Amino acid sequence: MVVSNNNGSAWYEKDPVKTLELLSGIPDRKNPTIFLPRAGTSNLIEILLDKGAKLILNDISNEALEQVKKRLNGRAEDIIWLCQDIAQPVKITVPKVDLWIDRAVLHFLTDEDCIKGYMDNLRSLLKPDGYAAFAEFSMIGALKCAGLTLHRYSIEELSERLGASFKLISHFEHTYINPFGDPRPYIYALYKKEK
Repeated sequence: MVVSNNNGSAWYEKDPVKTLELLSGIPDRKNPTIFLPRAGTSNLIEILLDKGAKLILNDISNEALEQVKKRLNGRAEDIIWLCQDIAQPVKITVPKVDLWIDRAVLHFLTDEDCIKGYMDNLRSLLKPDGYAAFAEFSMIGALKCAGLTLHRYSIEELSERLGASFKLISHFEHTYINPFGDPRPYIYALYKKEK
């Protein structure tokens, strides 16, 4: 996860402990297929691979994806790489997924068409009985991150945007303190897509 200080410079979360805490609410599935929108260079990738997951890694930056490919070395061969804006229709045929993990992506989309495009991708790619996990700036969070304006979320808005076919499984709030001492309140939420 990337958060920022007041002047827009970013820092990187080394340990995705809160994401893993949220994911602990999902029953074990053998070799699940997982989609990471704007995956960046997160070390969550290795953690998921170690658990036997099949990954679809998306990022708007080809450079970020290339860094991950180099870091993973031979482990990169079975990953599906998707370099595109996740708010636009997915350009390639990808398998349906068991889990969608959004770590600080949705809150960067402020245009209604972009939010709708993101949600359309999520709904079309996630299997029935699949799960969607979110970590977004909360309503009391910062107005900007890395110099960009944010769309902050409440559970109510997130649930409404996902729609009636998504059931809220769990949620909690967590405040990160960045290296500059600034608090960054996040909301974490896990949903299940009903049949």
